[in-house]
Amino acid sequence: MSGADPRGAGEAGPRAEGEAGAGQAAEQGAARPSRRPPSVTRDTARPEGGGRAAPGGAPAPARQWPMLSVLGATAAGLLITAFGYSRVGCLFIGVALVAAAVMRRVLPSVGMLAVRSRFTDMVTYGVLGVAIILLSLVTEPKPWLEIPFLTDAVRFTVR
Repeated sequence: MSGADPRGAGEAGPRAEGEAGAGQAAEQGAARPSRRPPSVTRDTARPEGGGRAAPGGAPAPARQWPMLSVLGATAAGLLITAFGYSRVGCLFIGVALVAAAVMRRVLPSVGMLAVRSRFTDMVTYGVLGVAIILLSLVTEPKPWLEIPFLTDAVRFTVR
């Protein structure tokens, strides 16, 4: 066997090949592929029902009526709470969230009310709405809903 380099010219090692390859790519006008992620995400799917709730020609508030109705009921609940009727205001907020869960289930397109998948939105809105309703019903003084084991469970932590 001879000591000749199998790649051809004797001095053409990996370093020389890399430099020659870069020079050839520059001569051909081909750029190296970028390792940076693209600036615009193209592969994220929109949530189910995330389209407009009304035709595109309708004014913006009409296209987003499900979200605006939930926000309006929540704002009314906050306003009622601000005037000193906290239990009724919290009930409004809880009912608004339960209504959001129902709209997310029933309507095919709910606009900006669709944040995640249909199932996740329904569970999130529903659980939060029911929790707020239950908390407003058991609020002291004179709760509207008496839960027998709640007094025993809270006795050790509060009293």
